[in-house]
Amino acid sequence: MIGVMPSKPMASPGGRPRLRPLQGDITRQDVDAIVNAANSSLLGGGGVDGAIHRAAGPELVQSCRLLGGCRTGEAKVTAGFRLPARWVVHTVGPVWRGGEEGEPELLASCYRASLACAEEVGATSMAFPAISTGIFGYPVKAAARTAVATLSATSTSVKEINLVCFDEETFDAYNEILTAR
Repeated sequence: MIGVMPSKPMASPGGRPRLRPLQGDITRQDVDAIVNAANSSLLGGGGVDGAIHRAAGPELVQSCRLLGGCRTGEAKVTAGFRLPARWVVHTVGPVWRGGEEGEPELLASCYRASLACAEEVGATSMAFPAISTGIFGYPVKAAARTAVATLSATSTSVKEINLVCFDEETFDAYNEILTAR
């Protein structure tokens, strides 16, 4: 079901972005900034991180080398190079350890820090992957709840956010949460 999305974006009141889940490829998003679910080195890896690095070209890793890595819950920004997006916001999500080691707070911090980076470069539209749900093992529904709650509660100048889902399970989780609001 590539490209499936609700009939209209779901908006939060005043100063909050409109959130829209869709299933597809984050590297093809025509937005100001995409978010990279990175590892702490920021030098590429598997999953979303590897796909973004491949699509952006070798300039991205060169730019990331200058950033000196990134800690869990924080975010840093680079140019998008060969991507349709002008910017890449790199954030390091938490590894799931059962939820009792601060994972929800760290994941929420990823979303807030990414929004702050986007604002710094003047982005008004963004695309987020489902941070930490791949190899980091965060349960999809729990991660989706944290993402939607954090993005909905954060005042920002970013107006549009695509929640880009790699698979149908993730799309369904986001769609269910957003529809229930």
